[in-house]
Amino acid sequence: MKLVSSSIQHAQSLADNANRAYNAGQYETALTFAEKAIAANPRNSDALHLRGLIALALGAPADAQAWLTRAVQLQPHPAYCNSLCVTQTRLRDYAAAAETARLGLRRARERFPASDTTLLWYNLGVVLQLDDQPAEAAQSYRQAIARQPGHGAAHNNLGTVSKDMGELATAIAHFERAIALDERNVEARSNLGHALLAAGHYAEGWPYFEHRWASNQIGDRPAEKGAPVLPIPLWRGGPLGGARRLLVLHEQGFGDALQFCRYLPMALAHGACVGYVCPRPLRQLLEQSLCARWPNLVLLDDVPSDLSGWDGYCTLLSLPMLLGTRLDNIPAPVPYLYAEPQRARMWAERLAGLGNDARPRIGVVWAGHAALTADRRRSIAPQAFAKLLAWPRAHWISLQKADAAAKPLPSAGQAQVVDWMDEVGDFAATAALIDGLDLVISVDTSVAHLAAAMGKRVWLLNRFAGCWRWLRNRDDSPWYPGLRLFTQTERGNWSEVLDRVTDALEALYPPRV
Repeated sequence: MKLVSSSIQHAQSLADNANRAYNAGQYETALTFAEKAIAANPRNSDALHLRGLIALALGAPADAQAWLTRAVQLQPHPAYCNSLCVTQTRLRDYAAAAETARLGLRRARERFPASDTTLLWYNLGVVLQLDDQPAEAAQSYRQAIARQPGHGAAHNNLGTVSKDMGELATAIAHFERAIALDERNVEARSNLGHALLAAGHYAEGWPYFEHRWASNQIGDRPAEKGAPVLPIPLWRGGPLGGARRLLVLHEQGFGDALQFCRYLPMALAHGACVGYVCPRPLRQLLEQSLCARWPNLVLLDDVPSDLSGWDGYCTLLSLPMLLGTRLDNIPAPVPYLYAEPQRARMWAERLAGLGNDARPRIGVVWAGHAALTADRRRSIAPQAFAKLLAWPRAHWISLQKADAAAKPLPSAGQAQVVDWMDEVGDFAATAALIDGLDLVISVDTSVAHLAAAMGKRVWLLNRFAGCWRWLRNRDDSPWYPGLRLFTQTERGNWSEVLDRVTDALEALYPPRV
């Protein structure tokens, strides 16, 4: 018969009290009991594990990692490994988190064959997905689904990584499965909308795209819970009541606004006046391009505090659905954005001063906004982009705003590029500079939209399985007649893209004999 000391029994009683308080959400009480339990028996792995969970609940993941590591070292139980994996993931130590998850899976096979490893496989998938290893993440999610076919989050995430690998049909199937399991899964609805649009299924995709707010994560900021709600009717298409005044709210980035502002004049067919809450950097450009032609289109700095004069509202990216956009009727009235003539002449004189020769003036952008979650895939490292700038028969003009320390070109590249962007304060000024260029070569960012909307020749450097708006398996865009896509054929391989761009430059601008 095994004897258990009273001190160990007391420690376990304290741990039990801590566990009850933790499950009741009484974290401070749980903390007190857990610390007493550990003091009574420092080798109580359950108490150490619980102490880590309490720290995690109290918003101290580094502290949680220390306690959970002690628990795993004493007894690498799969449940302990799962908790440590989640904590290391929050700390963005993805390599350590994946190693911990795999340790838990090994221990489950060796010592705990009856344990349910669904969560370990799922969390390993999350780690690998965050660490930009989609193929490996897909394998983990499939293992989780094999153990729990009704795991909606695993289906949703498997859809996401499948889409990232270019497998749209597979992605759509998993998003649909996640929604069938839970119709309230707005993230899966948003993801399905993006996938359907990428596949060109606009009629089916737009309604799901209305849940896009669930996916609009910027940096560490969590995705928004839903579209803005105002105390006036939400416009759902068709004639407006009252004085027929429609308020359109800005959403997402500058590139989205530049692409979809084409719909603002179209909305006037349904309302006597359309007001757009316009970001300040876009205001002068849209004033001179749109409002000068359509006086009943007005720009606002913010949502009015008094909404009594407005009869309905919608958000900007809902307009394609509300106005019946399909793949075969995309409105592409290029140009619809214009440079102010006097400012354009000023920049034309600056550009002429570069030399009276036949070399084309080519604007370049190699990086997007660093805060966006997709930026690491859509941007090109300055050192890698220098390969294109080595092409000798061009005047290279920077259109890059250096909002991150990693964006400036290396010294060799800087010597090849004319950079006046410190004199450019908004999109109207950028448009004036673009007006004098022969070509714009850009990653998927707002400048590409601006130049294309101005009717300029644009070569867009597109990541593998990129944004829905560029569709799949084509090198043109129904949104912009003058835009040409150079899409990665292999995930992450920009070198091959830049080789194709250089070949295209050779064809467009052959050497003079």
